[in-house]
Amino acid sequence: MTRDASGTRVAIFGAGYVGLVTGACFAELGHSVVVRDVVPDRIAALQQGEVPIYEPGLEELLARNGERLRFTLDVREAVEAADVLFICVGTPPTYSGDADLSAVWTVIDELTGIETEATVVMKSTVPVGTGEKVRAALDARGLQQVGYASNPEFTAEGSAVRDFMQPDRIVVGAFAEADGERVERLHEGIDAPVLRTDVASAEMVKLASNAFLMTRISFINEIANVCEATGADVEQVAKGIGLDHRLGPHFLRAGIGYGGSCFPKDASALKQLAANSGYHFQLLNAVIEVNELQKRRVVAKLKRHLGSLPGRRVALLGLAFKPETDDLREAPSLVLASRLIAEGAEVRCWDPVADAHELLHGVTFCATPLEAVTGADAAVVVTEWKELRELARPDVREAMRRPLIVDGRNLLDPEQARAAGFVYEGIGRQASPFAALPETAEPERAEPSDLPR
Repeated sequence: MTRDASGTRVAIFGAGYVGLVTGACFAELGHSVVVRDVVPDRIAALQQGEVPIYEPGLEELLARNGERLRFTLDVREAVEAADVLFICVGTPPTYSGDADLSAVWTVIDELTGIETEATVVMKSTVPVGTGEKVRAALDARGLQQVGYASNPEFTAEGSAVRDFMQPDRIVVGAFAEADGERVERLHEGIDAPVLRTDVASAEMVKLASNAFLMTRISFINEIANVCEATGADVEQVAKGIGLDHRLGPHFLRAGIGYGGSCFPKDASALKQLAANSGYHFQLLNAVIEVNELQKRRVVAKLKRHLGSLPGRRVALLGLAFKPETDDLREAPSLVLASRLIAEGAEVRCWDPVADAHELLHGVTFCATPLEAVTGADAAVVVTEWKELRELARPDVREAMRRPLIVDGRNLLDPEQARAAGFVYEGIGRQASPFAALPETAEPERAEPSDLPR
């Protein structure tokens, strides 16, 4: 790999969401980048110009910077050419709740034969104290000249490219000043404050930031549930809260709970980190519990309108854990679909990009929202895709067996939906005292011989 006239040679270990976005953005900043992964199909696709994940703007960024980007399976090709080596591998939770760092240690084991004064940078989310262990491991391998820094990522799926190039802050924790400076220089061209810390504090910033965001989400969902019991409207309440300059409006959207690759994993890791240190993190435990219960409240709403669910047809609209991504990790849709199937309902699903065929069995996948709601007793908005903003249409009303919409993301206007002939129920929103489904006969019970075997 040749050095760019003004750039640094960067190696990225891991070609997932974080690794690809990090590599593409550093190439956009003028650095020479090689991305290494262990999955042959993923590297082969990238070498052919195919992006294996859905992330707005990423495909264009990779194409525009093709001359500064390379993709490889060869660890030596990545290591030997790099001044800075970013670890961007997954750290999923183990059964105990601790972060699984096996992929991190695999990368560390592969960092042999480095003769230059390179810097290893941890981009993956890891428990506080990981940096100290990695530093000791590098020293034990005779790599004292290799520096170490923590540079946590704060990108959200669906807006990751923008979040990298226009961040709120850049956090750099390092043992040596020179390594911190090297990582900070890599980000030249990005207009954002740089926070320089020790390594442990940088590791904690990431976990604490996500824990606080999760707390806001669970808090507003609890307020939404109280609003339902008292007749208040959580949308108006959240607006009133958000106008307080001490609080702000962010992450005050009531719904059916958070999901994705970061929040659940980081909550589990921080909870376990505290427990391993002898501290019971009571607030975070409550945040996690509220989120789990929130997903299941939709089933109770359906039962309140439909009675028993065996034989009922329910359309789940949106499968990804959030819009503008195809990520299904910890998605509320998976819990909802599984619970509805367990209750005996027939489940039909739609999502514009997420493919859940390997994760969901016993459901029908549909190509359009209209196909999904045809003959349905209820439609549940699970992901706030823009395609669903006009769901309360006459053709949808006519296609459904019962005109019930449970809006799990408060995406629709309740009055417009009711005016269009739907029974509408959101999360923490005022219900019409006159809302009721038309009287219909109970679905016919299937004979034992007709049941699937």
